Amino acid sequence: MDHRNTTQSHGGTAAAASPGAQRRILVVEDDPTITEAVAARLRAEGFQVRTAGDGPAAVEAAEVWQPDLLVLDVMLPGFDGLEVCRRVQAQRPVPVLMLTARDDETDMLVGLGVGADDYMTKPFSMRELVARAHVLLRRVERATIAASSPRSGTLRLGELEIDNAQRRVRVSGRDVHLTPTEFDLLVCLANSPRAVLSREQLLAEVWDWADASGTRTVDSHIKALRRKIGAERIRTVHGVGYALEAPAPAPDWT
Repeated sequence: MDHRNTTQSHGGTAAAASPGAQRRILVVEDDPTITEAVAARLRAEGFQVRTAGDGPAAVEAAEVWQPDLLVLDVMLPGFDGLEVCRRVQAQRPVPVLMLTARDDETDMLVGLGVGADDYMTKPFSMRELVARAHVLLRRVERATIAASSPRSGTLRLGELEIDNAQRRVRVSGRDVHLTPTEFDLLVCLANSPRAVLSREQLLAEVWDWADASGTRTVDSHIKALRRKIGAERIRTVHGVGYALEAPAPAPDWT
């Protein structure tokens, strides 16, 4: 691994006071210009940052440094970002923001399928990248709080079981692996079974976004979620949003 891949951020007093100061982000990108721009912006936000320029270096850095978040390009030398995501997630769950050069929904679904939580298409806004990084990191904090909430038990919707405390999902008794984003999306729908939630509502509740331009992100995550729990369990109301199908009467968390 070269020095660029192992150099830690040089944050001073201002960075230490930032909300992101204790958070570690690994930026994996083979274009040095993009790498340095992203790393510089994240460091300015107070994050600790390391970089990697290829697949093997990324997996090694993730294992040794234990980052809180990966910003991961799909196209990498060595092996691609999808394989990096698979290997890193096999080590330990970590939020992944994937970068792709192609605005292709198939690529996005594949990325979500291997464990990515969100994606951005190049070229992207640095401001939006930072905002999404904050959202993904806040989700980890919310998950810890949710485990001790009144709704920390198990919700049963027919053959679908959602264990909120352990963040586990089962369909017909079989464990289903969901990314943190997919789990939060499912819980959001399950908290109001049969009610239609708009894409804007889901963006606000799951992603903490108020920008309606991200509604395609919701659609892509819904498609990925359907592939895992069964397409028939999520109903589309065209022009409005989505609803989780549930037997009547609506079940409670137990």
